[in-house]
Amino acid sequence: MTKRSMSLALALSFAALILTGGKAMAIEEPRYEVLASTDDYEVRRYEAYIIAETDVEGTYKTSGNEAFRILAGYIFGDNQASEKMAMTAPVGSRPADDSVKMKMTAPVTSAPGNNEAGSYTYSFVMESKYSLETLPVPNNPRVRIRVVPERTMAVHRYSGTWSEDNYLKHERVLLDALAAEGISTRGAPESARYNAPFTPWFMRRNEVMIEIEDDFGRSVTSPQ
Repeated sequence: MTKRSMSLALALSFAALILTGGKAMAIEEPRYEVLASTDDYEVRRYEAYIIAETDVEGTYKTSGNEAFRILAGYIFGDNQASEKMAMTAPVGSRPADDSVKMKMTAPVTSAPGNNEAGSYTYSFVMESKYSLETLPVPNNPRVRIRVVPERTMAVHRYSGTWSEDNYLKHERVLLDALAAEGISTRGAPESARYNAPFTPWFMRRNEVMIEIEDDFGRSVTSPQ
C-alpha cells in the first residue's frame, strides 16, 4: 500500500469513527475544570493525561498529513498488540521542543512563517482507560508515549479553516490578552483541533492554548 492510499484509508477510518452512531457525540477529551473566563480566553485546569506523539518536518500546511498517518496508524492497530483504539480529541500540534524553548511574558509567534519548513510535534490523546503499562507498544519508533502532567492552560476558542494565517491571528488574540493582564506563560502555544477534516469550516472547533503560571487568579479580569 502506498503512503497516499494508506493516508486515504486512515482518513476514511477516522471519518467512520466520527460518524458511527451514538459514539459521534461522545468522543473522549482530557478532563478539565474551568477556573475563569474572559471575552478572549478561558482558564482551564487539566488533569494529567497520556498522549501518543511524533515529530515531523515540513510546513505548517503539509506536516500534519505525515503526522496523522503515523499516529492514526498506531491507534488503528500498528502496535505490538495489533489493538485498535478509539479516536479521541483534540489532535494537538506545536513547534518541536528544539524549535522553541523559552519562557514567554509577552506575545510571540510560535511557528515558522508562511510556507517555511520547520519541525512540529503532533499528538493524539489516549483513552483514559489506559495507563502507561496497559497501552500497546508502538511498532513505529517515531511514536512516543508520555504523560502530560496536570497543568493550567489559557485557551482561546475559534472556528474557521486550519490555515496558518487563521491560527496565527487567533494565537495573537490570546497572547495579547494575556500580556494585557500581566499573566506569565510557559513554553510555546499549542494548536488543538477537535473535528474531522470534512467538517465545514464554520462548524469547526479550533483552539489555541498555552500554559500559564499557577498564580494567574490574582490577575484575570472576567467580563462584567
